[in-house]
This record gives sequence, C-alpha cells and structure tokens, in this order.
Amino acid sequence: MPLSRRDFIKLAGGAAAALALAPYNRALSLTDFPQATRLGRLTTKADLRSAPRIDFPSLGRLGEDTVVPLLREVTAGTTDFSYIDQRWVETPNGYLYSGFVQPVKNLPNEPLREMPAGKNGFWAEVTVPYVDFLLENPAPASPWLREAIQWGRPTRLYYSQVMWIDQISTNPTTGNILYRVTERYGSYGDIFWAEGAAFRPIPEEEIAPIHPDVDPAEKKIHANLTHQTISCREAGREVYFCRMSSGSKHDIYGNPTGTWSTPLGTHWTWRKSISMHMAGNTVGSGWDTPGVSWTTLFSGSGIAIHATFWHNLYGMPRSHGCLNVAPEDAKWIFRWTTPVVSLEPGDITIEGPGGTHVTVEETTY
Repeated sequence: MPLSRRDFIKLAGGAAAALALAPYNRALSLTDFPQATRLGRLTTKADLRSAPRIDFPSLGRLGEDTVVPLLREVTAGTTDFSYIDQRWVETPNGYLYSGFVQPVKNLPNEPLREMPAGKNGFWAEVTVPYVDFLLENPAPASPWLREAIQWGRPTRLYYSQVMWIDQISTNPTTGNILYRVTERYGSYGDIFWAEGAAFRPIPEEEIAPIHPDVDPAEKKIHANLTHQTISCREAGREVYFCRMSSGSKHDIYGNPTGTWSTPLGTHWTWRKSISMHMAGNTVGSGWDTPGVSWTTLFSGSGIAIHATFWHNLYGMPRSHGCLNVAPEDAKWIFRWTTPVVSLEPGDITIEGPGGTHVTVEETTY
C-alpha cells in the first residue's frame, strides 16, 4: 500500500534517527532503500511540493541523503530565474527540484570472498545510493571526515564513487563480507571498512579507450562557460555532448565564494586518474572531497573534468573551478581522451602538451 505523504516524511526522518542510535549496525549493513528502478538521493535538505513550482507551499522538508522513488522528470510550472536548470522530479508524494537530487540505483553485488589472484587490490564502484563505513585508524586524518565526526554527520560513500579495495574480511557478527576501502591517490591516510555488497569491481574492458583508431591530434574538447556545455569532437565533428557545471565566483545563492572561475584558453590533458581525493583553497572557503572518479586534469595543478556525486545542477556554474559532469559523462570523456589509462595503476601523468586539446571559451552575443 502506498505511503501517505505524512508517513513518507516521518519514515525518512525516523530512519535517520535510527541510524544515529546504532552506528555499529549502520556501518556494517546495507540500508533498506525503497524498491524502485529509478531512485534519487537528496544532496541537501529540500522541500517537497505539490507541483513543480518554487512558489508553492512546502508539503514537508526532506533531509539530506533521503532516498526516494523517481517517477519522471518534468519542467518547472513557472520560471524561476534563480536557476538556469528548470527541471523537477516527481516522486509518489510530491515534487523535488532536480538540482538537489542525485539520480541513483540500488544494485547490491555478490562480494568477492578473496582478492583476485596476483592482485594487491582492485578498483570498485559504489552501486547503492550510499554505504556507511567504520574508520580503521584511531582518529580521522582528512578534514572532511574530521568535520563529519565532529558534527555527528554520517560517514558514508555515495553512488558512483570509485574506491580502492585492498583487503577482504568477514563481519564476525553477521557473517557478511567486508571490504577495506582506501584512496590510492591523494589520500590523507584514512582507512574504512564497509559492506562488500555495496561495491562492484571494475573490469579492465570497462575502461578500454573509445575510438582508439582516431588520430589523437584530431580529438578536441570544447567547453563553453556561457552555455555550460562540453562538446567532444573528432576532426571537427561532434561525437559526444553533455552539460557541465564550471567554476563560479558565486555560490548557488549569489554569495561571493572567491576566485573559483574556470580558466579560459587552450589547455591539454596532462593527468588522468580513475579516482582521487581532491582538496584545495583555504580554511573556511575550501573543499575536501574523497573518491572523485574519472578525473581528467587539463589546467594548472588541479583543474579537471570529473564525475560529481554531491549535486545535480549541471547547466549552471557550481564548482570550485573544475568542470563537474555526471558520472557517465566523466567516464566517457576519461576513456576517449589521451593519455590512455590502464586499470593498473589507474593513474598516469605526462609532461608537456601531449594530451587531448581542451578549449575553454565563452560565447559573446
């Protein structure tokens, strides 16, 4: 029987409270997510409304990480120029602004019971909306984790994140398989244990180069800051297109954030990593994010095209200077560009302008 809107909101809040009271069980078991083919995870608190309109009264406020079934995507019932993106998603109990809803699936896996032969680890993708973890080291090393523990926030990894698994064990209480999860590149040294069923090992063929027979010099990326789009072209012909979120000098509410605009001009891809920890800027206005997957660096020491799991606001400036794209778009670009990256070691750096040509431009009218 479908939940009433009131029960729907109470269930979301009650689940969060239950998790807070049982951290051990929370960290070592998968969450019971809604049964639906299409799901959405709220990346921040958001109002549920009776129509896809920002000016309608709220039916209730859902918390961050609430997972809801998604029925369809619709256009806003009225124009709100606060956001370029006018998409909303319909749930069984109302509408949510799509920019705050990460599209996810709930696809648990049969975990490996031992490490692959001859391997000291493997890359794996989170295939559930989120998975909680326990910290192996006595105290958190990375800023994001210290802050999460200080403020009592859940310690989680999210759908589409790619992590490095270097040990396999068994939960003595439940008998479930646990993975030891680390970050191979950019790590502060934190080590996690999480339910193995949440992770899907990535096979070599999944990162095979796309269109390897095309002359690398004919492959060019055009990123347009005005339209917030990326166009991948071969000999001038577009072969892939996606929306992005570039660097912004203001946050989503119009408040100044610093000098986070994406640099204009001509660049070349110089480093690629299947997954890395990304951090930068200063205390109070910086960022610190684990497991940023399908990262293609092309400018300076850290400007990249990469997957994003913390928002769904593609089509408007939102980042700290990088080009945020959806995970499937980041993965395609990662495989299509040069230099080519193999599953082992999963990271490569080249000297000089030898990678794929990237042009960052603005359109003037």
